[in-house]
Amino acid sequence: MNQLREKFQSSPIYARFAPLFIFCILTTAGFLLGDDWKFWLYVLKVFVGAWLVWEMRPFVAEMRWAVSWEAVVIGVGVFVIWVGLDPYYPMNNLMFKDTKESLWNPFERFGAGSSLAWTLICIRIAGMTLVVPPLEEVFYRSFLYRYFVRINFLEMPLSRFHPTSFIVTSALFGFTHYEWLAGILCGMAYQWLVLRKNRLGDAMTAHAITNFLLGVWVVWRGGSAWKFF
Repeated sequence: MNQLREKFQSSPIYARFAPLFIFCILTTAGFLLGDDWKFWLYVLKVFVGAWLVWEMRPFVAEMRWAVSWEAVVIGVGVFVIWVGLDPYYPMNNLMFKDTKESLWNPFERFGAGSSLAWTLICIRIAGMTLVVPPLEEVFYRSFLYRYFVRINFLEMPLSRFHPTSFIVTSALFGFTHYEWLAGILCGMAYQWLVLRKNRLGDAMTAHAITNFLLGVWVVWRGGSAWKFF
């Protein structure tokens, strides 16, 4: 633990890159192992992710939640775009399995009335609402966006607009999702928030709102909506 903190303190890049990388490794492992591993490793990665956020917080000054009307509007708007655009463009089948339903459906595995299934779903929604936003926003909107412009990225204000980096970072964010087009628009919207407010917290809040609404939508709609998980 002390070694991790020392690395976070000594390297601003490591503090912003390593946590998301570890989180993604656990995600990949869950789906590669398959069967019930995808559920248990998701639970593990939520708790590991929460621990990483806690450990990196003292060394990533911009990772502070902030609430604004713009964050709420963007958060809800991105959710509408994510769901609304879904039927109208091909998905990212190069990086993700082509499926109409999610591989991660605890109701299907443990039963619709299962308390274990509901516990897993609550943990997942909590993770995508409270853990994923700070990890991804710190990496994409704070670190990567600025690093493409300046190696000494901390010297670049969060409010500085750079068109190439804006497009490239949003595209990279989009193509790490099955819903790549919605992901690109999402990345642009969150980056716009950072530029407008000159801080990361509003984008974290917007991201959290979007993910929470997606989680609720999946549970409420069921059926083909499970693919959003």
